[in-house]
Amino acid sequence: MRTAAIVYLIVVAIMSLWAFVTYGIDKRRAQTGRRRVPENSLHLLALAGGWPGALAGQRVFRHKTQKLGFRLVFWMVVVLHLGLVGSVAYLL
Repeated sequence: MRTAAIVYLIVVAIMSLWAFVTYGIDKRRAQTGRRRVPENSLHLLALAGGWPGALAGQRVFRHKTQKLGFRLVFWMVVVLHLGLVGSVAYLL
């Protein structure tokens, strides 16, 4: 159980860093008119455990904070992720 928790925390840390950097890249691309990172990719990063980094990226870069549809899907992903983790933790 302890090993699984450590692996989970490492995955969350790596995915969060990846999500944070990706939000920064997407913000820069939005400012320069270049090709953007698809929203589905941002949501998948959050679902894969990177939601803390995605949330930090939204706050730090002030990115994807005004788009209601994106925010709704993002928070559903966070709730789903936390529900799955909570369920697994409860079952173990």
